[in-house]
Amino acid sequence: MTAKLAIDLDRSSPIPLYFQVAEQISEAIRRGDLTPGSRLDNEILLADRLGLSRPTVRQAIQYLVDKGLLVRKRGVGTQVVHGQVKRSVELTSLYDDLRRAGQEPATRVLSLERAPVQEDVAAILGVTIGTEMLRLERIRYASGEPLALLHNWLPLGLAPLTAENLSERGLYELLRAAGVRMRVANQRIGARAATAAEARLLDERRGAPLLTLLRTTYDDQGRAVEHGSHVYRASHYSLEVTLIER
Repeated sequence: MTAKLAIDLDRSSPIPLYFQVAEQISEAIRRGDLTPGSRLDNEILLADRLGLSRPTVRQAIQYLVDKGLLVRKRGVGTQVVHGQVKRSVELTSLYDDLRRAGQEPATRVLSLERAPVQEDVAAILGVTIGTEMLRLERIRYASGEPLALLHNWLPLGLAPLTAENLSERGLYELLRAAGVRMRVANQRIGARAATAAEARLLDERRGAPLLTLLRTTYDDQGRAVEHGSHVYRASHYSLEVTLIER
């Protein structure tokens, strides 16, 4: 709680007061004085304790929310977020990576249906437009927080996928259990702002930064077995790449 923090303000400094507050809360998070899940005093109490206006405190809190250090929750208040998920760029599933990192992965299956592929996906997967394939839409959670919105296309009959087993296990784990030997993937990483629908599903504000990931995975016969189009909360997720000189 912020009541336990010693926030010292230099009112003669040219540094804005909101920024002084934000930096000292940020430092408390870095030191571990404010642990993930800790709740802050509400803006009125914090403003009164520091002798600041409510808009100044609100600006400091919003600055830290935008940096991904704090999150506002209805009925709960302002909390320190869980540590950011850092993931190596490898041919692994997000579910397995989260489990290995002790992040308690969970999945909510939004849809699982047969659907005809459109031109863009058909070209990627090497099938004719309108070919019926399996389309998945899921939300992946880490330590109770929504982390990613996942869209996948797969050939029909590749594996016995159900909403139940997809909510309990990772997609790649289920594919490997069905005998699919994934060997290589093409992947493109980008970024964009969240749409209103994505913001609602990921508990973000509209326009919040999202990481995007497009991946097409091939088996040992060179057949495309999965195409994914995913978005991740930039405040909770990052990708790590090791570069080697040649």
